[in-house]
Amino acid sequence: MSISHTTAGGLLLCRAEPLAARPAAHILRERLLLAPAGEWSVLVPEAKPWIGGAESVAEVLAGWGAAVALSSNWPVLSLWWEEGRTGFVLSSGFRRSAAYEWDAAGRPHGERDAPDADAMRVLAARLGLDPVLDLEELERLTRPDAAADGESRLLGVIALLSRAGLALPAGLNPGEPADRLREAARVAPAAERVEWAGWRDTVRAELAVVEDSPLGPWLRGPKARLAGTAQLAVGAPLMMWAARRRSPGWLAAGTVLVTHGAAALAYDRARRRA
Repeated sequence: MSISHTTAGGLLLCRAEPLAARPAAHILRERLLLAPAGEWSVLVPEAKPWIGGAESVAEVLAGWGAAVALSSNWPVLSLWWEEGRTGFVLSSGFRRSAAYEWDAAGRPHGERDAPDADAMRVLAARLGLDPVLDLEELERLTRPDAAADGESRLLGVIALLSRAGLALPAGLNPGEPADRLREAARVAPAAERVEWAGWRDTVRAELAVVEDSPLGPWLRGPKARLAGTAQLAVGAPLMMWAARRRSPGWLAAGTVLVTHGAAALAYDRARRRA
């Protein structure tokens, strides 16, 4: 059965746990539902911004995926379906996105909009799939198959991603209408709503994630104070030396060290008071 415009929808799959995915999702300034998906996280839109807008669901989801990936250090896979077509876009920071698209019969869609021939290879490499066995199965999804349609192609991608730790909550399946996806996401275990709360709260949330990461000791605590003091100790003399020598390059370097050192000490002091 092909997917029609009435069942248009999409998902964002983040290669990170919800604790890490939440701050990045705030950047979208959209109402979303966030739920654990095995070793991944899944984001489901609560609204349907592609209805009556200038962008299709494919363009909306691809843009969101790129924005989340740019604000994080892990890949984001956007899955979408509408008007008989299905596809995915893999975004990874500032690297070129990889995209693939099928028509209702499960064939690569169109000549002008032909999918990237290397998309499956990029998908396997960036998501840590087996470069031989898994890639062979991904490439099989690009070959003619009379028994396959667009929806089954996306299901095949999800089945392969289960080998990389993906486990979607019940009901979050390609081809489902956006309303049904939203309801399934609301009742998913440990699901939560993500809403824009202003830049201040977003920055605080991102700093909280960093503090809980391996970089946390360098953001606050003895190591942070030691690093900040060292930057000031090196930066201040460097600034004075550069000013005497009239060296703008070294002056800029000294200024950066002093600024970073002072900011590190101020942040640590503020967090200790809090």
